[in-house]
Amino acid sequence: MSYRVKLNVFEGPFDLLVYLIEHARMNIYDIKISEITNQYIDYVNQMRDSDVTVSAEFMVLAASLLEIKSKMLLPRMVAAGDGVTELPEDPRTELVQKLLEYKKYKSISQMLETRRDETALSIAKPQEDLSEYTGEPDVYLSLDVDKFRNAFEEFLVKKKRLEEIREHHRRSEKQKLTNELRMEEIKAFFRECGMKETDFRQLVQKKTDKYDVAVTFSSVLEMMKSHKLDAEQKKLFGEIMIKPTDDLFGEDRGIN
Repeated sequence: MSYRVKLNVFEGPFDLLVYLIEHARMNIYDIKISEITNQYIDYVNQMRDSDVTVSAEFMVLAASLLEIKSKMLLPRMVAAGDGVTELPEDPRTELVQKLLEYKKYKSISQMLETRRDETALSIAKPQEDLSEYTGEPDVYLSLDVDKFRNAFEEFLVKKKRLEEIREHHRRSEKQKLTNELRMEEIKAFFRECGMKETDFRQLVQKKTDKYDVAVTFSSVLEMMKSHKLDAEQKKLFGEIMIKPTDDLFGEDRGIN
């Protein structure tokens, strides 16, 4: 049973041969067979000296290199039948083709290995059947113009409804954030001015902005609900007087 060697970055005979060619900065189409063959055989001998079992693949390639080396020593010009000399086929051609093919498939295998590693870091969520949560049956259209128009109008109504729900949710989130900020501002107002009572208008920052008035009013109501403010209106449409309770600054005293 042959042992597939891997020394440093070498896997198999072609991997070693490609390394030797690239390390010597040779043109793969013009390999210096004599030099490469000697380096290859020296490396195989080093593997044997290191008690590494060399597979038959390494020895087959070594024999092929020696054969090419011997052919390269023969005269390159031969006489044709009509007396014209011609150059025989380069004995390195088949080896070059095999090396190019090896480099091509090695590059592809490295790319696939990289893709595999990247894919292993991704988690795919399986598709789920959400039909039971949609609440609306599928609408099948026919070629009838009236049915098509009705289905399209129904689609527009659903689309508008979804947009209204999203807008309401967005406004609710914005209102929640705005109320929390305004309650902190009201608390800071009483802390900094030291007033024990003030009218509601003093708490409104933008007097002419209806939205600001509404946010301030809802914030006061929320603080009254949590017993941090008290409010009193002595007559209809009269001034609303706001005063802080002990609970408004209770947390601050607890920290101190």
